[in-house]
Amino acid sequence: MTDTKTSLLCAAVVATLAFSAGAQQTQLVPPDARITDEAIHADLSGYEHTQGRIKALNDAGRPVRDYHLSKAQCWLDVSFHEYSRNDRSAFPQEALTESEKLIVGMEQGVSPLPTDTPLVNNAARVREDLWKRLGAIHGTPGFECAQQAVACGEVELVHAGNEFNQQQWRHAKPYIQIAEDWVSDAEALSRQCAAAVLPADAVLTANVLFEFDRSGRDDIRAYSLQSLDRELDRLRTEGLTLTGVELVGHADRLQGRGHDYNQALSERRARTVHALLIERGIDAGKVSYSFKGDTEQVQSCDGVKPQAALRECLIPNRRVEVRLKVAR
Repeated sequence: MTDTKTSLLCAAVVATLAFSAGAQQTQLVPPDARITDEAIHADLSGYEHTQGRIKALNDAGRPVRDYHLSKAQCWLDVSFHEYSRNDRSAFPQEALTESEKLIVGMEQGVSPLPTDTPLVNNAARVREDLWKRLGAIHGTPGFECAQQAVACGEVELVHAGNEFNQQQWRHAKPYIQIAEDWVSDAEALSRQCAAAVLPADAVLTANVLFEFDRSGRDDIRAYSLQSLDRELDRLRTEGLTLTGVELVGHADRLQGRGHDYNQALSERRARTVHALLIERGIDAGKVSYSFKGDTEQVQSCDGVKPQAALRECLIPNRRVEVRLKVAR
């Protein structure tokens, strides 16, 4: 090992072990020096120490479901996940640092703690619709029960945005799906919260996604249809009464923004989903729909190439939003 690499490793070990009042930042070994068992061991020791600090906060009485404890854990998890995948970017370090910032604040009794979610490593802000749904839960009575799901959903969206920047949509998609699950769970937990009074305009949301330039039943992505069915199942499991359904059809931008073709395509998609809902026992009289064409894009995919990758990236825009209005 060269003198330079020895110095880098020693510095990392010192940073890992020499915490002063919980304020010392863990520094991972720089990627170009991460080539020995000793270097890897130093980093793993840092992760283990950080995990121990989270456990100590829980042992001291901060519940696992707490927003800030959950967020610290999720930042730590995505950092370690990418470190284990040999991510050589700044993401593992910056995500780990966000975890530690929250840990230090909790250890020092800072109040209020921040609720912002930095786009570390200049991560793309993907799926604005999911960010808005999570943001809508903050400050509501149901947030008490949904804290963990909200926190982890926000972190997972940053994780997805980082993957999008590095390797585009194909690598971001699995993490987007994880974020979608967190968002659905957060909304369900918020509704179920014993302290929450279900508002008159409570809504369950699902997006039914279509293949490029298609609008038939066989053109629906299976996992998105499963998402719709999960939301319909919640009506029964949560004892909710369906008061109305709003369908909003959309298209991506590839036929030209504002083009009449996309308006008609979004209408056909909405009518397809309308028929599926009727088959699933939904009263046709409760369903209304509108068509937005390509005017409301939730995923920009700027700079994505080639064409096949761009079409796949834009799939969140080829959607029918299903808004199930419910009451207890």
